[in-house]
Amino acid sequence: MYTVEIKNARYLYGFAQLSQYRPLEMPEIAVAGKSNVGKSSFINMLTNINGLAKVGQTPGKTRMINVFLLNGSFTLMDLPGYGYAKVARSEQERFSRLIEGYLHASQRLKHVFLLLDVRHAPTQDDLMMINWLSFYHVPFSVIATKADKLSKAQLSRRRQELSRETGLIASEIFPVSSATRQGKESICDRLAMLLAHENDAGDQNELAE
Repeated sequence: MYTVEIKNARYLYGFAQLSQYRPLEMPEIAVAGKSNVGKSSFINMLTNINGLAKVGQTPGKTRMINVFLLNGSFTLMDLPGYGYAKVARSEQERFSRLIEGYLHASQRLKHVFLLLDVRHAPTQDDLMMINWLSFYHVPFSVIATKADKLSKAQLSRRRQELSRETGLIASEIFPVSSATRQGKESICDRLAMLLAHENDAGDQNELAE
């Protein structure tokens, strides 16, 4: 099966207001999740570049949408982490407006990787994100982080529970661990499928024209 190998990745820019968003002529894959779920570690694992996404000592440090160019062919959109109680309510509301505004405005967004801690049920903030994705018809997969914290049997059980809690079929839930790199190959396979589908759609559009 064809897979994606991330051979190069670099930070492009970040935007805190939708007016600063500068979409490129290529697919966008977004990464979303709570502020302490491990988004930065996931991005660094996926790209094989430690420090590409800054891992903060304090949750909630990512206060904009950060854009990374991967393989020169698609962009990874790192959405602000949500749900951190110590961030002021006004700032939390700004994050919400920015995220929802981006989901509504983007014409290039093809898929969202929604990160959830595999050990816990989705929070109200997670469920709100799922509702947004459903409302804006954005396809998504669940990246079940911190999979190394559970046994194989526990992981299998939690995957089925997450399926019921999110409404996704189990094959759309990918257990991963940034510490052990568990699940990285499955994510690369998923990216390959998403990008191949995008290329096929582009070819069909060209034929139609």
